[in-house]
Amino acid sequence: MTRVRHPYLDHSSPLAFAHRGGTANGLENTAAAFRQAAAAGYRYFETDVHTTSDGVLVAFHDATLDRVTDASGRIRDLPWAAVREARVAGKEPLPLFADLLEEFPEARWNVDLKAESALHPLIDLIRRKKAWDRVCVGSFTESRAARAQRLAGPELATSYGVGGVVGLRLRSWGIPAAVRAGAVAAQVPERQAGVPVVDRRFVREAHARGLQVHVWTVNDPARMHSLLDLGVDGIMTDHLETLRGVLTDRGAWI
Repeated sequence: MTRVRHPYLDHSSPLAFAHRGGTANGLENTAAAFRQAAAAGYRYFETDVHTTSDGVLVAFHDATLDRVTDASGRIRDLPWAAVREARVAGKEPLPLFADLLEEFPEARWNVDLKAESALHPLIDLIRRKKAWDRVCVGSFTESRAARAQRLAGPELATSYGVGGVVGLRLRSWGIPAAVRAGAVAAQVPERQAGVPVVDRRFVREAHARGLQVHVWTVNDPARMHSLLDLGVDGIMTDHLETLRGVLTDRGAWI
């Protein structure tokens, strides 16, 4: 394990993240899913944000409503008045991220910035709520994560995007590569395009830079054990009971 660099990470590791609140019940990224995760003892939640055409910050993964709701259309093209009528699995509304922060005051949120338009509204919300110790901002786009860091300053926890992870992977192989200073975590898949990302060398390089390593999205208990044996600092899962069971077996469930 690596030292804590930000209050967001001030918790006994390994960290257990409820990916989209836990998607096994089909209600991903809904308040109902996060309530279930909280009831199961999770304190770290992963979610995603988009903005509607009128600038409302919504917790939702996809750019469109089509896959998991009873509505259709691109979120960025629709006003909140229309998006609020959509129901995930025909049951649950899309939550505002502001409402999630309010409903779960003890939770810490890993937030994937899915759209450039969500950057300023998200940072403004974190600033208004004084939620700097409760939110870590990430993005697949490294430049977007870097812009979030520059916009908010050192109070904001950020993770690496793909570019930062590639740089860290190269450095772990002894190949010189630039990596962004100021991030607190590398949040990565086990493999990408058939290439291993997480191994002992990667974890060692991340820890040497003061970074935690959080791996997504892991649902198999054998893989969870293997990653924890490598020294990763957190796991994101869809299957809440599985990860809780693994950590309980290892005496690491807090």
